[in-house]
Amino acid sequence: MTDDATMVSVSNDIDVVTARRTGRELAARVGFTSRDLVLIATAISEIARNTVRYAGHGQVTMTAVTNGRRRGITVVVRDAGPGIEDIEQAMRDGFSTGKSLGLGLPGARRLMDDFEVVSAAGQGTTVTMSKWLR
Repeated sequence: MTDDATMVSVSNDIDVVTARRTGRELAARVGFTSRDLVLIATAISEIARNTVRYAGHGQVTMTAVTNGRRRGITVVVRDAGPGIEDIEQAMRDGFSTGKSLGLGLPGARRLMDDFEVVSAAGQGTTVTMSKWLR
């Protein structure tokens, strides 16, 4: 069940900051602690920044969700960029096809409770991640 959803288009650093702030505000309404707000905002920022860097633009959809007794936030980041040829390799710390530290995807995975990447070369990428209230 979804309670509250917001979509932010991202194509530059200002949009990434907007997505981060919007996700943090939504998570605060759900009831997350200040520590979890930082984790969620960081994960959103990492994945949205990857979208801008590698695809040029995409959408970040953030939804307050209820699953039985659990409440949380689900973030879906979609782009129509070049895709990820080897997801397993991309999920390893230190791997990067750009000039970065290669911590974005694996770092975001560690910050969230659920994390999934669906991608194929030339087909774009969708990252779905959730954090649940404890």
